[in-house]
Amino acid sequence: MQQDLLNDALVALRHADLQGKQAVTLAPASKLVGEVLRILQATQYIDGFTFVQNGRGGSYEVKLARRINSCGVIKPRLAVRVRDLEKFESRYLPAQDFGRLVLSTSHGVITQVEAREQKVGGRLLAYVF
Repeated sequence: MQQDLLNDALVALRHADLQGKQAVTLAPASKLVGEVLRILQATQYIDGFTFVQNGRGGSYEVKLARRINSCGVIKPRLAVRVRDLEKFESRYLPAQDFGRLVLSTSHGVITQVEAREQKVGGRLLAYVF
């Protein structure tokens, strides 16, 4: 029984990348996992992904770019203000301007860079570097 689909998806991505695989299937799919994959693709951590409908909630076929050092979810999903983003960057990312935090905001799922530009806070979901 799966409890956290986002955590399962990111663990599968990290393990497939460590094993040197070209692609990985993430199932079952959810909108949140799709949004995080969209951010990973925009920041070039993965090459691309497609949604496959299989009658069981669907799945994502992800093509890896072999650029993920580490990724994971942030539990509990902490609320963060714009002015506190730097504190969480230093906590979860290894260096300044290296990696991304993923936030769920009123403007959708975005990275900490976009959150700082739009001056919105939200809840921390995940990190990748």
